[in-house]
Amino acid sequence: MNKTVQLVNAWAAYEEKHPDGSIEDFCRYHLIQQKQQHPPDLQKLTGGIQPFKPEAMLMKIMGRVMRLHAMYSRIALDDTGVNQLEEFALLLAIVQLQHPRKSEVIYATIYEMSTGTDVLNRLRDNGYISEVADIADRRSKRVKITAKGEKVLQRCLKRMEQLVTMMLNRMDTEEVLLCIQLLMDIEIRFSERWPADKGQSFDEIYTSVMSST
Repeated sequence: MNKTVQLVNAWAAYEEKHPDGSIEDFCRYHLIQQKQQHPPDLQKLTGGIQPFKPEAMLMKIMGRVMRLHAMYSRIALDDTGVNQLEEFALLLAIVQLQHPRKSEVIYATIYEMSTGTDVLNRLRDNGYISEVADIADRRSKRVKITAKGEKVLQRCLKRMEQLVTMMLNRMDTEEVLLCIQLLMDIEIRFSERWPADKGQSFDEIYTSVMSST
């Protein structure tokens, strides 16, 4: 087959699945596909236990990577001033959201309200954040980082940057960008749904998601 025809067919197949993808995204996708010449060692992948459906395999790999990330995070954060990845995530969210309500921080970091509240209380007790009444709603509290918390956060950011560099050191930038492109829709869609889905049964959530796909 003519190479131009092959390229056009490949672009058409990609565009059908990723209508918002750019030419640069397609090039990354195509190059990565060409690099996948050697299948992974299935005896090592996911502990040697593989689901039958590729979708389940993907979610299992993502889950295992995140658990490994959480375990290495505890080691990386040792002696920074925080003890848990959750504390770092909430501190960073407070800075990025700029003086948010406590509930906004918790929802943005996708924690349960009780868990997020406990973590925020620890950060407050350690002097890393302060609370002030919300002028618009006296029942709510807003939080902001303190000077002490800023110093801790900077130490954490350095360690976490080293951690992601270490864990992804065998991936090219193009591969990382491709992963972001492929997964960002899932993250955005379900992050937006999560507050409303809480309290719903799984059957209700499943029906709603599948009917809007």
